[in-house]
Amino acid sequence: MEQDDITARLSRLNGWTLSSDGRAITRRFDFKGFAKAVEMANLAAWLGNKRGHHPDVAFGWGYCQVSFTTHDAGGLTEADFACAARLDELVA
Repeated sequence: MEQDDITARLSRLNGWTLSSDGRAITRRFDFKGFAKAVEMANLAAWLGNKRGHHPDVAFGWGYCQVSFTTHDAGGLTEADFACAARLDELVA
């Protein structure tokens, strides 16, 4: 995916950032407590299974960080941005 396309798509997402190597997009969700962070991790996992495009998820007390990349492509594809947008819709 071209850099201009990545920049344009990223600008349409809420709170997502591009990794330093330009191969992934990440969003950190902050919560009060552990249970909500676990729920968010489960939601991201459910979405990944539903779409066949699995994110990297890290969570702990008060946060859940979700990253999308297309490992087979060695970087970002339409699937990453579509999953990020859908996750945003689910938590809105």
